[in-house]
Amino acid sequence: MRVLRWVAARVGSALLVVWLVATVVFFALRASGDPLEAILGGPGSQAGPETVESATRTYALDQPLIVQYLLQLGRIATLQLGDSYARKQPVAELIAAQLPSTLLLATLALVVAWLLALIGAVIVTVVRGRTAKVVSTVLRSIETVATVMPQFWLGAVLILLFAATWRVLPATSVGADPAGLVLPVVTLAVPIAGFLAQVMRDSLASADAAPFATTARSRGASEVRVLLRHTLRHAALPALALSGWAYGSLLSGAVVVEALFARPGLGRLLIDAATARDVPLVIGAVVVVALIYVVVVVLTDAAELLVDPRLRGRRPRALRAPTVAVGA
Repeated sequence: MRVLRWVAARVGSALLVVWLVATVVFFALRASGDPLEAILGGPGSQAGPETVESATRTYALDQPLIVQYLLQLGRIATLQLGDSYARKQPVAELIAAQLPSTLLLATLALVVAWLLALIGAVIVTVVRGRTAKVVSTVLRSIETVATVMPQFWLGAVLILLFAATWRVLPATSVGADPAGLVLPVVTLAVPIAGFLAQVMRDSLASADAAPFATTARSRGASEVRVLLRHTLRHAALPALALSGWAYGSLLSGAVVVEALFARPGLGRLLIDAATARDVPLVIGAVVVVALIYVVVVVLTDAAELLVDPRLRGRRPRALRAPTVAVGA
């Protein structure tokens, strides 16, 4: 019964997130203008009255706005995302073609962010003596700067240094080319690494001073053994809990990074669709991102339960709708 309740809570949260995201995006796009322009080929279209009338009936734009909204929810509920207004292709096919590139970018960025955060937290904990305070101050300053660093600015600086000045890495990124992934992955990872490092460092310091760590040392365990077998597992829990939010943030950041590095992906597709007021494509892309966010949060919760069995009796956290940029 506990497992069934956990699953039911997750399914209910997922449906709520998808509904909220679809509702906000639908009304935001409709408030920005009439989608009929995108359907008829963009600004300057010379469509005649008959074509306009036919398109209006076909896409139910002659119906009240609430009816159009309910029809859109019905299509999402039946997994019928429809055709793109501007590209005249099935939305599902467009998203399927671009999604793997964005998932690869976000996943690699999360891995790099975790590695950077872990390295910083371990260094602060391991360093002892007179240099400990200096090292801690320097790393805290780096973490603070990283958390407030705009990704578009960081990406532009990395392109200027590594692509334009030193010419060791390409400025554009296509597919899974390792060299082309370095700059966009680092651009995405650094701000997230700053947040994770702050949380992990404080948790690691608390765990290192806890009674169980002192007991392990009194039994002759080395500092490395205490770190790997005891304190690191406890310190990783708060950062692990933030990983679901971090992945959602990385997917949102991919919108900026993919445009900056001329990288194909869901982010660029979303920007183009939002600019053209392509309602089905924007809603389809954002709903897919929301579902990915829900899946990642569920996996994060499961990982927490594996790391710390004491959490298995708690109530599941409520899911929050991810922040997804949909263009200017």
